[in-house]
Parts: sequence; structure tokens; C-alpha cells
Amino acid sequence: MSSESPPASRRIALGIEYDGSRFCGWQMQSHGTRTVQEQVQQALSKVADEAITVTCAGRTDTGVHASCQVVHFDSTADRLLKAWVMGVNTHLPDDVSVIWAHPVNQTFSARFSATMRSYRYVLFNRKTRSALLDKQVAWVYDELDVDAMHQAAQSLLGENDFSSFRSSMCQAKHANRYMESIRVQRQGDFIYFDITANAFLHHMVRNIVGSLLVVGRGERPVSWIRELLALKDRTRAGKTSAAEGLYLVAVRYPDEYGLPSTGMLPRFD
Repeated sequence: MSSESPPASRRIALGIEYDGSRFCGWQMQSHGTRTVQEQVQQALSKVADEAITVTCAGRTDTGVHASCQVVHFDSTADRLLKAWVMGVNTHLPDDVSVIWAHPVNQTFSARFSATMRSYRYVLFNRKTRSALLDKQVAWVYDELDVDAMHQAAQSLLGENDFSSFRSSMCQAKHANRYMESIRVQRQGDFIYFDITANAFLHHMVRNIVGSLLVVGRGERPVSWIRELLALKDRTRAGKTSAAEGLYLVAVRYPDEYGLPSTGMLPRFD
């Protein structure tokens, strides 16, 4: 009988970027739809020569993109870090790419160790739609007051109950989240919404953008966003904005893990 100990399991964190336009979201599903998690796990399993399951920082919906999704996984395979990047990428489709790999200890969780997450929503604001940017940005042809939207957004800062911006399908135990920053700015025909919070509810960013657009069109005053926040009623807020404009761009962790904190910030101007 062999006295050799089984190989030790190591935990690895990965930074991943993907174009979400041809995926049914991040999370693996039972009915065989194409998901990012499925593609990543299949590629990792081939390199590791064992079944790999990953945990992500934040699940993204159908059509939503990421320039810095963070995942972790455990494996007994002894591989160089470049194998978890270059080797895995050879098994991934063109719309998914591992951009970095970093060893972490067993206390690390891509989901629970994250302290802040950042999203960028990109809006193409021109009278005619773009044939070149289909599925990469959202499009609104109305004239928008960016200064009013930015001013209205500041009422969301801090610790708040974001029930007014929460999907009816949200499974979170409560709606309290801490928003560190929110900025709305125009660059040419593009409007960028940059939002950082400790965590996000289902459709939270898209619902916030949809409500800010109501202010931007002049249909509601700047004070309306503060009123919505106090109402805690999703039915009173604006429509959910399109998925195509949303990017997960950064996940922040304690310095002890030594992880890159951000990916490429999508710009189209």
C-alpha cells in the first residue's frame, strides 16, 4: 500500500475579459445554453487534466461584458502561471480571454474577499444608431443633460437601501449597498456612467442608468433620484437600460492578495 500523500491543492486567481454579446450570461445553466463559466471551466479542466470549478467575483447577465472579471479555482495540477494564462487561452473561444493569473492562499474568495466592484455603462448618444458598435454600447437618440444626470446620481452615494433599483428576480437577502462613487460624463457622442460599490443587486446598474435617463431627458427634476431612493419601490423608477452597454471593469481586494485591481476601461470616443 502506497504511503505517498495525495498532491496538495493550490488556489489560483484569474483575471478574465469577455464580450458578453453571444453568451447567456456568466453562470453555468442546466439547459445547455452558452455561458462564460462553462467555457472557462472546460478550458481550465483541459490544462489541469482534472475537473475544475470556478467561483467568480460577480455574475453578469446575458449580453453584459467584462474587462476584469475575477475568479478563483483549486487544482492539484502543478502548472506554471503562464500555463493558466496562455495554455487556457488556447482552449477558449475568441470572445473570452484570461489576462492574468496569480497564486492566492485558501482564505481568498473571488466573491467574498472583494471589497469593491466597479462597472462602466457606455451610452452612444447620437440621432442615428451605429452599425459598427452593435452589441458593444447602448444607444439613445434623445438629447440628454449630462450635468443634470451627474448631479442627480450623487444622491445615491453612501450606504442606502437600493430597493427602487432592484430587479424583481433579485435573490439578495437585503437591498442595502454602499456606493463609493458614481460619475456621469460625456466624451463626444458617448456618455460614460462609472459606478463603484461594495456589491450590486440584480440589474442595479442598468436600473440606475434607466432612471438617470429620465432626468437627462428633462422628464423629471434632479431631485427625483433622491425621491426614488427613499420610496424603495422599483415600480416607480425608470426602465431597465439595455445590457449591451454594461461592463464589469474592476474588482478590488485587500492589498495582502497582491491582485491587479482593474482591467481595460472601455472607451469608444
